[in-house]
Amino acid sequence: MSNSNFTRRGVLKTGTIAGAGLALPTYLSAASHAGFTNAPTGDTVTLGFNVPQSGPYADEGADELRAFELAVEHLNGEGDGGMLSTFSSKVLDGTGILGKKVQFVTGDTQTKSDAARASAKSMIEKDGAIMISGGSSSGVAVAVQGLCQEAGVIFMAGLTHSNDTTGKDKKANGFRHFFNAYMSAAALAPVLEQLYGTDRRAYHLTADYTWGWTQEESIAAATEALGWDTVEKVRTPLAATDFSSYIAPVLNSGADVLVLNHYGGNMVNSLTNAVQFGLREKQANGKNFEIVVPLYSELMAKGAGKNIAGIVGSQNWDWKLENEKGDRYTGTNAFVKSFGEKYGFPPSQAAQTCYAQTLLYADAVTRAGSFNPCAVVEALEGFEFDGLGNGPTLYRAGDHQCFKDVVVVRGKENPENEFDLVEIVEVTPTEQVTYPVDHPMFSGGALGSCNPGA
Repeated sequence: MSNSNFTRRGVLKTGTIAGAGLALPTYLSAASHAGFTNAPTGDTVTLGFNVPQSGPYADEGADELRAFELAVEHLNGEGDGGMLSTFSSKVLDGTGILGKKVQFVTGDTQTKSDAARASAKSMIEKDGAIMISGGSSSGVAVAVQGLCQEAGVIFMAGLTHSNDTTGKDKKANGFRHFFNAYMSAAALAPVLEQLYGTDRRAYHLTADYTWGWTQEESIAAATEALGWDTVEKVRTPLAATDFSSYIAPVLNSGADVLVLNHYGGNMVNSLTNAVQFGLREKQANGKNFEIVVPLYSELMAKGAGKNIAGIVGSQNWDWKLENEKGDRYTGTNAFVKSFGEKYGFPPSQAAQTCYAQTLLYADAVTRAGSFNPCAVVEALEGFEFDGLGNGPTLYRAGDHQCFKDVVVVRGKENPENEFDLVEIVEVTPTEQVTYPVDHPMFSGGALGSCNPGA
């Protein structure tokens, strides 16, 4: 990838004056901390955490904020250090980032792209945020990632699952640790075949925005490859709270599987409506009717209550991973301990993602020796790491997507407590969910060059 702006402003100028500068790694010439947006000049550095504090994804946003606060504490040398001790990179030492104490500002995305852009813009322009992270909607992520690219700051995506975030809408200044819809489908398909067979008829209800569209496309393609028929695809408004009018037609559609491409409060409400309509007890085509929720979290399981029992889906991470699957997922227990001691309950996948993204940004700055976004891009592209709870992980240079194992889960029939509502069915290895950069579901966009801004 060409970091043309950075090269023009940094290396060539330094090299011309200093001669030997041309032989140095690109990022070392940026160590002056000048010539880029919100270059920190004092003894602090400000990060911007932009999360849904209202709207259908507010529960996820609240957990993201908890994790961000915990990450900042650990970076500043407070608390027990959490995953700083398990992270394979050892440059973070609890003295902030490059010796600057970390502070943060927050914004409410409202689960709306326009509101998210406005709050991110304010944090960048008024508060001097040098990195933006967070979000729990792919529509928000795509919008804010575009803004950060224009402004010349790094965007460390929070919870965003649309293929488009690192597909047609990918940007050089943006990075995603969370997995995506293609990966969910690749991990789920073999499990769905094993549980429900190859002769199925599926009815999709889909949140009507970028995430829902790409999840529907991914799950439909993967299940049709098994031999399933897709009976109907119906789009539902993100603002919907009652899905009864969408569930009723499923009863006479000839389908025997309902796929809910919904997240957050939408999924809790649509699953509840489906159960109220008797779909869990229904027989169709000589089979037990099944409901699949391709992506869900412990937070959503808690909201759905007993209705989540037996429901299959996927997760980016689960707080029980290290205990159940061993030290491949080291870092999980350290994070769960820190988070649990501070907040009194285990963290969600949203929390783990945002905590990891904050550490990964701080680590990249430290390894680069600079806050210059182009130095950070160079430090993150192709970066392989471990110890953040997901097992061995790669930030692919070609699209800034993380590649790691995917967790397939199912709602427990008899949960022991309110924090242990899902069971890990299997962990799908990275190789099974990896795809080429130019895969058709991810085509149409260009990463471009990093933008250091001012």
